[in-house]
Amino acid sequence: MTNTPLSDASREGYFGEFGGMYVPELLVPPLRELEQAIADIMPGAVYTESLRDLLENYAGRETPLTYCPNLSAELGFQLWLKREDLLHTGAHKINNALGQALLAKMMGKTHLVAETGAGQHGVATATAAARFGMRCTIFMGAEDVERQAPNVMRMNLLGAEVVAVESGSRTLKDAINEALRYWIAHQDDTLYCFGTAAGPHPFPSLVRELQSVIGREARAQMLARVGKLPDYVVAAVGGGSNAIGMLHPFVGDEEVKLIGVEAGGTGEPGCLNSAPINLGSPGVLHGQRTMLLQDADGQIMESSSISAGLDYPGVGPEHAHLAAIGRVRYDVVYDLQALRAFHRLTRSEGILPALESSHAVAWVFEHAAEVPAGSNVLVNLSGRGDKDLGIISKYAAMEGK
Repeated sequence: MTNTPLSDASREGYFGEFGGMYVPELLVPPLRELEQAIADIMPGAVYTESLRDLLENYAGRETPLTYCPNLSAELGFQLWLKREDLLHTGAHKINNALGQALLAKMMGKTHLVAETGAGQHGVATATAAARFGMRCTIFMGAEDVERQAPNVMRMNLLGAEVVAVESGSRTLKDAINEALRYWIAHQDDTLYCFGTAAGPHPFPSLVRELQSVIGREARAQMLARVGKLPDYVVAAVGGGSNAIGMLHPFVGDEEVKLIGVEAGGTGEPGCLNSAPINLGSPGVLHGQRTMLLQDADGQIMESSSISAGLDYPGVGPEHAHLAAIGRVRYDVVYDLQALRAFHRLTRSEGILPALESSHAVAWVFEHAAEVPAGSNVLVNLSGRGDKDLGIISKYAAMEGK
């Protein structure tokens, strides 16, 4: 069983030199079935109207655009937050989970399988499965099971089976490996509800399409509230779903500066990190060619971040492409900077961001000096911080240093 770049001939599913479908032969049939379902089902009125109703009347869209008056006064420019944290289940992940679960239901599938890191995609998938009366199996790295215990409890309460993955680094990378293996063996009745804008074609494009509702709404809201587009749009990047959802609708607006924020770990020399665009090299992982953290022999290195949702040694291929062509600037934020941003936003505006989102907020604080006075800076607040309170408590001493 070999990993074959099936889309080399037509460049199908590629973003420049990144993307593709590098998978074992046994994964080809379910991926092709999904690709056909996307083409046949998603454009139809039944699917589009059903998803619109779910997002509006179940998930809670559209989400608000919140102005931060206190921080704006301190910073000298206007800070805005796109409030994905206010969605049902507490993060942007529900947009994608509902869209894929609805597609699975219309394909005749009865079982959803998913991977999760911080647990938010697992919770969202379990929620969607409960809504549609489907079975649900969630693979989660054992380390993430320990540091995201509240989300594990939520998944169990929703009826999902949570499988702790003990192999490898016991984090998101290993959860994806196990979920793909499971899908191969259960493809007749199962759809893999992939959580981020990565993996083999057609997942990067599918997830981007389902998450782009974030940026489309934010774009319209800024025009309505401010009368113009933002000067900066900022989002945290792990696998990249919240970021591609926020940034993609602005890619054609050349006057808007787009910022993706990777997790740099502790920031100490030689530390483990989760910044493959800045610190990695091109390679193949999880069915895609993208930027990866790997050694000279092409072996995948361990990643690290205080944020479980950013703790991944790769990135979605569209992000790798946007970095390569220079349309999006990708910078690094470290654990302590994210912690400080969490506390500053919480105390200044009464909003608790997830640690993933705190990386994006931290970029604004760390780079405030380069932002012209009076600018409008829009940050995607991809999730709320309730799930991270145990980690926040653990690192409370660090915040004061």
